Amino acid sequence: MTSRVPDTNTKSDQALAGWEIASVVISCLIAEWVVLAFAGNSKGVLAIPVTLALAFMVFSHRARGESLRDIGFRLDNFVAATRLLLLPTVLTGALMLLFVWLLRGPEFRLAPFRLRLLTFPLWALFQQYALQGFINRRAQLALGRGLKSILAVSLVFSLVHLPNPLLAGLTLIGGMLWSAVYQRTPNLFALALSHATLSLLLALSLPTNLLYNLRVGLKYFG
Repeated sequence: MTSRVPDTNTKSDQALAGWEIASVVISCLIAEWVVLAFAGNSKGVLAIPVTLALAFMVFSHRARGESLRDIGFRLDNFVAATRLLLLPTVLTGALMLLFVWLLRGPEFRLAPFRLRLLTFPLWALFQQYALQGFINRRAQLALGRGLKSILAVSLVFSLVHLPNPLLAGLTLIGGMLWSAVYQRTPNLFALALSHATLSLLLALSLPTNLLYNLRVGLKYFG
């Protein structure tokens, strides 16, 4: 059930995989630090770098002959991936709630549910596709399966959540968990379920002054 990644035996292919990762990460950073910061209320312009990055990833998949099943859009291993994710997701969620309870004491209450939170599962699936279905696969080509590529993927995930220190730290930890599970049992739906669950818990439990409304990039500064 491990992720099938094409064999790479040449330095040029390893370098190409690294360049592919850099291209997608740079598109994300441009969207966060430039487009969101200067677009004002015209957030539709954000679709430009996102669409370009998505088109690049799809082209790369086709060029390398990667199927949807290879990438992780599959159901045959959903239960197996969910089993791997269940305990760490529950433990992480419990530790988050314990931290918030210790921080806020008797004032601890979950925030009211907002309609925009309904988009979290879809957004989590897209993030896991980009992070695991593309970046993780390319990291395995460049660095091999195992600790090096897992660390590289988690560092990338943390990087795109800077300068928000809380989100950067949490995504570093989450990125390591999800990347390790993906390399063992690649299922993006199970990863998105874990991701969305923890994101919702985070948004509903932590005070906005710690989360800074989940802002990243220049928007973090106001």
